[in-house]
Amino acid sequence: MRSRASVLHLDMDAFFASVEQRDKPSLRGKAVIVGGTSGRGVVSTASYEARAFGVHSAMPSAQARHLAPQAAFLSGRFEAYRESSRVVMGLLHEVSPLVEPLSLDEAFVDLESADIDTGDVAAVRRLAATLRHQVAGRTEGLTCSVGIGSSKFMAKVASEMAKPGRGHQDHVVLVEPGTEADVIAPLPVRAIPGVGPVAAARLDRLGMKKVADIRQASREELVRELGQAWGAGLADLALARDDRPVISSREAKSISVEDTFEHDLTDRAECERVVDRDAALVCARLQHSGRFARTVTLKAKMSDFSIWSRSVTMTGATDSAERVRRMARHLLGSLDLREGVR
Repeated sequence: MRSRASVLHLDMDAFFASVEQRDKPSLRGKAVIVGGTSGRGVVSTASYEARAFGVHSAMPSAQARHLAPQAAFLSGRFEAYRESSRVVMGLLHEVSPLVEPLSLDEAFVDLESADIDTGDVAAVRRLAATLRHQVAGRTEGLTCSVGIGSSKFMAKVASEMAKPGRGHQDHVVLVEPGTEADVIAPLPVRAIPGVGPVAAARLDRLGMKKVADIRQASREELVRELGQAWGAGLADLALARDDRPVISSREAKSISVEDTFEHDLTDRAECERVVDRDAALVCARLQHSGRFARTVTLKAKMSDFSIWSRSVTMTGATDSAERVRRMARHLLGSLDLREGVR
């Protein structure tokens, strides 16, 4: 953790939905939901108008339709999202050479490498406000929330606090060094990086609902219950101790394609056709990136939501769609299709 608030986290507001509202004036001020439009689809992004009805990302599209039947449901235009993302990321690189994109709509920026005195809190706040103004100008009206803190963890917490509807009119929050532990104490355990639904449920069974609850447990107890690496890491993060650096580039470790079907698949020939198509798609992306791969993984979510997964590692690397197809079909042969693949 740094002695100064010098890590900035920028998060675009309802990014996909906001791009749609920008490009289609008839949607402005209305509930917009972007994601899978089929009965098996999942919400990627919901506009703030849609969130007022309880719709949120990762929610099944069918549930979203029930909550907000009057909303506009869109499948998404990813080239438009990528173009706006390129504009935002380019602007961040003008601020600092150290920018770590997390996705199309959010990134960390290391202000220690920027032309600014990070010890001047007022100057840091002005930079954040100027950055928001420039994002809106260059993207023709898209908005973002900005958080600044002494670590990546605290910067992300701050940007969440800066989101629309959280009471910060300028949508910029800076967590002063020395106040981190107090700021995160009342937050739910899922505010801690790496705590997803499964880990949160396990912590809940241990009586730990908020970050402050984790602090009441000893490091030994956390290690005993959660394992050495995760238990010790959680104990540190609950005290706001985070020394992760901002990494300016990330090399992709995997390339994948995923499908959700309108009806559960039980026909092997149909599954083979899906595997063949996805092998071609994933290898096209592999070839475009100029890389090769050695391991092929096939994963299936069954009708009861259980996950089946198998992998095979080849003796040599490849970008051949035919070779990947053969490997994937071989893996498919061990999948019992009687219960259906979702």
